[in-house]
Formats: sequence, C-alpha cells, structure tokens
Amino acid sequence: EASSRRRKRNTVGLSSCRLFFPEDPVKIVRAQGQYMYDEQGAEYIDCINNVAHVGHCHPVVVRAAHEQNQVLNTNSRYLHDNIVDYAQRLSETLPEPLCVFYFLNSGSEANDLALRLARHYTGHQDVVVLDHAYHGHLSSLIDISPYKFRNLDGQKEWVHVAPLPDTYRGPYREDHPNPAVAYANEVKRVVSSAQEKGRKIAAFFAESLPSVGGQIIPPAGYFSQVAEHIHKAGGVFVADEIQVGFGRVGKHFWAFQLQGKDFVPDIVTMGKSIGNGHPVACVATTQPVARAFEATGVEYFNTFGGSPVSCAVGLAVLNVLEKEQLQAHATSVGSFLMELLKQQKIKHPIVGDVRGVGLFIGVDLIKDEATRTPATEEAAYLVSRLKENYVLLSTDGPGRNILKFKPPMCFSLDNARQVVAKLDAILTDMEEKVRSCQTLRLQL
Repeated sequence: EASSRRRKRNTVGLSSCRLFFPEDPVKIVRAQGQYMYDEQGAEYIDCINNVAHVGHCHPVVVRAAHEQNQVLNTNSRYLHDNIVDYAQRLSETLPEPLCVFYFLNSGSEANDLALRLARHYTGHQDVVVLDHAYHGHLSSLIDISPYKFRNLDGQKEWVHVAPLPDTYRGPYREDHPNPAVAYANEVKRVVSSAQEKGRKIAAFFAESLPSVGGQIIPPAGYFSQVAEHIHKAGGVFVADEIQVGFGRVGKHFWAFQLQGKDFVPDIVTMGKSIGNGHPVACVATTQPVARAFEATGVEYFNTFGGSPVSCAVGLAVLNVLEKEQLQAHATSVGSFLMELLKQQKIKHPIVGDVRGVGLFIGVDLIKDEATRTPATEEAAYLVSRLKENYVLLSTDGPGRNILKFKPPMCFSLDNARQVVAKLDAILTDMEEKVRSCQTLRLQL
C-alpha cells in the first residue's frame, strides 16, 4: 500500500518533494494539539512540527479564522481594525525601534522583502550569510542559502559566507575563551575580504538559532559583535525568526533576545509559527529602513498579506500563547527534556552533544568522541525506529545526524518522558546489536 501511495504521489508531479520516512511514509489524516493520527487511527507524538505552534487545530485559532471568513476576507487596500490591532500587538513584543510591519504569506516572502529593504536602504548589493544557512525557496533566497546553492548553481559573487558559530563542531569550540568574539571576527574577515574586491555589504542574514545548520545556539554576544562589523561596512542586520520566534526559546519571546537586551536587529522576519498553519508572515523593521523603501516611489502590495482573516489568525495565536502561558511552558518542559537527554548522553556514547533552549533542542549523534564524526546512518535508523514506536522526529545538520526537537508548544512533561524512554530503548537495542556483531567478528 505504501508503494502505491508513492506512485500516486509521483503521478501528480511531486517526485521532487521529499517525504518524511520515504521508505515507509505515514498518511496523516488528523491532528490535535501535539498529536497526529494516521488513517488507521494510530496516535503519534509530533516532535517535528514548529508550524502548529500552539498545537494542531487549536480551537481558538480555528474559530478565529472561521468567524472572520464568514464576515470579510479581502486585501489590505481598505481600512480594517484587524491589521492595525495585530501590528500593535506584535510591536508590544519587540524592541521599540522595530515599529513598521509588512504582512505577507510565507517566510520565504518575508526574507525576500527583507533583502529588498536592505538593498534600498543601504544602496549596496552584497549579503553575508552563515555557512549551511537556509532562508527560503525563492530564487533570491536560494542564492543566500549555502544549504541549497552548493547543490545547484554555486555561490554568486555578491554572496559571502562566514563560518557557522558552532561551538561543538566549528573552529572555535567549547574550550575557547571567547567564541563569540572569535566567530564575529570571522565575519569581520569575510567583510574585509569582500571590500578589498570592491564589494559593498547590504546585509548580514542569520537565523537567530540556525536550524538546518544543526540546531545551533550561537554564543551570547556574537550578534552584537557581528552587527558592529556589519554596520561599520554600511550594512544592516537581518534576524530570521521564522523557525524560532514567538516564545519557543522560553526565556524570551524572540530568539535574538538571547543575545542580550542591548542587541536590536535592523530587520526581523517571521513565518511558520506566526499563523499556526495558516499562511501568514511578517517583516518588522525601523522607520529609517521603511522610509528609504517608500522613497523609491514603488508601492509594496501583497494580495493576501495582512488580510482580515490572516490578521485574525495571528491575533488568536498571540492570545493563546498568552492565555495558556506557553512561553513559560516552553522553559519548564524544555529544561526537563534537556535534562533527560543529557542523561542519555551519559548512558550512550553515540550521543555527542545535547544543546538547546526552550523547545528548540538538538541531539548530535557521533561515531567517535575524539573525531566527532557524524553518525548519519545511525540517526536515520533511529528516526525510523522511533516512527515505528509512534514518535515523529526528524534529522538535520550538514551531516544529517542531529535529532531536531521542535514540537508544538503544548508538548508536555509526560510527552518528554515517553519520547526519551523510547529513544533510550532503541539506542540500547542498537548498542546490543553492534556488540553482538563485534563478538561474532572476533569468533570468525
């Protein structure tokens, strides 16, 4: 049956799209909260879905969309309270200078607009990005996403790549006295090298917590140092919060705030979790950047961006986050999950590193402690076995060996216990199999 589903999928032109668990895909027909259900009614704990931010099909969000859809859904060329109320509510979560909002439909659209804003404001063209970064699927964003362009047309002359601030695998590790300054100096070096060739920097783009790069937690103070170098070069700092914003990190509403209260990006992009599955996105920026964009005389208009329904959904998500205290919940459950996973690190040599904040956690699987060689095949096997045990988890990172935990924010303490217990059992079984194979080889 699984193969017939794959054939059917290919006939509708989706063969270039990758499924989770391609060897044995799951047909999901329903979801609620942190749970997903297949066509047989089996319940899975969802550890993947950071889009269903406050939980799949949250009744408050569903009701808000339905009720507004029954009254009016049109574009933003008419006056409407929802868009004003929503911008106001978002502004209350951000540093004061970030007070101009553009509404769109996807994170890719948001990052594309951020690139346009940066170029208009600075009059420059070039972009500095982090290695292994991914900022979206539009052509403009593939060009600034090493994760993608390395497998396509390669690096454009206007794109400059700085090392990922990874203190586990990068050049400056956990034993370095000041990794934030060391990694920021790498950005300075990249900028200087570009300037020597006559290039001018428009922007530095970074996910506040690089996700595709392997669930990376940049050292505190790194962004402030980088912003100093970028501003000196005449560029702006773009914080991509599409994967990690809206309270996921627990301690703060925005992940860039982990870098210190004095750090304020010039542009912030939002997507995914902002609409809990409804296509909503946003760019927040400063008055000077917005005025430079307006001065072009070319209006910005997005047919569906900022529609009454989209803004009603966005407001509902903020209301649920606040009423259910999900930001504090992310801190308590995330800390508990981190502790359980760190116990696994002590027990199982394959677990090289456990890193994260709130409900954004990465488990780095390794073949060898000294070399930290990525355990790619083992990670794929582990995720497949977890799926058989009704836990949905994915891998990422350059070596596809990082287990990514980014569940809906209603993920519970009990869920954490269940998931880690299953993880432990599978890792124990894997180790026993390896030991038995080694014993067999010795006998031979």
